[in-house]
Amino acid sequence: MTATERPLSRGVVTRYAIGSLGTGGFATLPGLVLVFYLTDTLGVTALAAGLVVTAAKVWDVVIDPWIGEHSDRALARTGTRRTWMRVGAVALPVGFVLTFAVPAGLAPAASGVWVFLAFLATATAFSLFQVPYIALPAELTSDYDARTRLLSWRVVVLSLAILLFGAGGPMLRRMGGDDEAIGYLVMAIVAGLVIGAGMLVAVSTASRGLPGVQAPRRGIRAAYAEGFAALRRSAPFRALLATFVLQGLATGVMLAGANYVAVWVLESEDALTLLFVALIAPAVLCAPLWSRISRGVGKERAFQWASLLFALASLSLIGMIWAPGAWVYLPVALAGAAYAGMQTLPMAMLPDVISHDAREHGEGRAGSFGGIWTAGETAGMALGATVLTIVLALTGYLESTGSTVVEQPAAAVAGIAVSFSALPAVLVLLSMVPLARYSLRRHDIDADAASAPAATDGSSQPNPENDTQETV
Repeated sequence: MTATERPLSRGVVTRYAIGSLGTGGFATLPGLVLVFYLTDTLGVTALAAGLVVTAAKVWDVVIDPWIGEHSDRALARTGTRRTWMRVGAVALPVGFVLTFAVPAGLAPAASGVWVFLAFLATATAFSLFQVPYIALPAELTSDYDARTRLLSWRVVVLSLAILLFGAGGPMLRRMGGDDEAIGYLVMAIVAGLVIGAGMLVAVSTASRGLPGVQAPRRGIRAAYAEGFAALRRSAPFRALLATFVLQGLATGVMLAGANYVAVWVLESEDALTLLFVALIAPAVLCAPLWSRISRGVGKERAFQWASLLFALASLSLIGMIWAPGAWVYLPVALAGAAYAGMQTLPMAMLPDVISHDAREHGEGRAGSFGGIWTAGETAGMALGATVLTIVLALTGYLESTGSTVVEQPAAAVAGIAVSFSALPAVLVLLSMVPLARYSLRRHDIDADAASAPAATDGSSQPNPENDTQETV
């Protein structure tokens, strides 16, 4: 019996989900504080700060397809994706600490260069882990609903990670007192260790390395060709990826803007913690609920419902411009409930796309799909921060260094509010256009599972850790 034919054990589901403690932490904390750290501690201009973050993310977009193809080749040759995942998990905490360890006294331009180089290395380590991590669900189970259960628990942990890092990161930062640089360094050390530990736990869900087949060496051009070939031949993948990238852009704008909303719109640094609690508490509760809904109406329709709810909740936040206050936590909570579905469902649909492509076109290329997917997700989140910095620059946002106090113009405050409300709502509504073109349904995936042959090429090796009677 192959790994894709066995039911998932609770241990595998748990360990795979814990990996999102790392991926959620890395996706949340830099997106939340890095631009703010550059503009309001190091004195880097808003546009330059956006370029620093975006350039490092663009590098990720460039290397993710290459990592995906090489992950597939490593799986075929050695029977495991563990090696690169482990390297990324160990290297990421080091780079993360260096990102927030800018030496005192550096000029803003030099500080920006330091952060860029350190964050570039950190993002590379993250990709080494993330790309094979995204590929694993297609190999862990072929069951339509089991994939949703697997990914729903991943989103529960992801949501808790967003809360932990989104609320706890700023709290750790304040431990530096008046010395913001020390506060950021403490935050980076603690967060980096937790991120790395979560990733190392998830590494154990990959196959241990049973004998595979000798895979030919490929150049970088062949690696990219493989990834983009998967994108060209799979219409469901194109539709799902376009949807997820637009939604990543929307959540990236909101995430990067949350700190600014707390400080300049709600006028309270404590509001940042409350915003994250309001967003994530419903997400934790609703991730399993979206799994149940999808069993009744299908993943694609449940995904549409979640997207529409998020767009409407975000749009209502435009009222912050005229009446900022505690009322904002209610629409944020509704957005959090929807966000759980916007993460669970597309991630559960991706293994369906991968397995369907393998049945239609032969050899499975989960790593290549994962590389393109991670590149798209990274691009969306990175461009979210870039879009925010453009809005800040256009509305006259004033940068500062250290504890210097400035007064922002009304236009800048309004721009922050729009970036947190109307702009994400429009992007999510646009994402529903490609989502309507997603064609795979439950009967397609059930037919794929019924016709699945036993694995012989190393693309779906047995995983002894799944051999247990305790199933989910």
